[in-house]
Amino acid sequence: MPHHASAKKRLRQAEKRRAYNRRNKRLLKEAIKAVLQARTVEEAERLLQQAYKVIDRVAAHGVIHENAAANRKSRLARFVNTLRQQAAAQSGAVSSAHP
Repeated sequence: MPHHASAKKRLRQAEKRRAYNRRNKRLLKEAIKAVLQARTVEEAERLLQQAYKVIDRVAAHGVIHENAAANRKSRLARFVNTLRQQAAAQSGAVSSAHP
């Protein structure tokens, strides 16, 4: 335990900051996980927009670095694009299989 007043204050601040960062990182992880578990392209695109908002807000508050936020957004966009391409390939295969 700290003995000096300034050290006690720093401890209080660190506890508050840790709780804030943990809460926001949890929101970030949940938003990303929701996109990755989307069943349809439409659902993934809707969740992607929500995830973008969470990522941008968390980065703006300094919980993660701006470049880390950009990397996460890029990775999610790549995932949704892959999902979109797979859906298009399946619908193309289904329409060509049934004349």
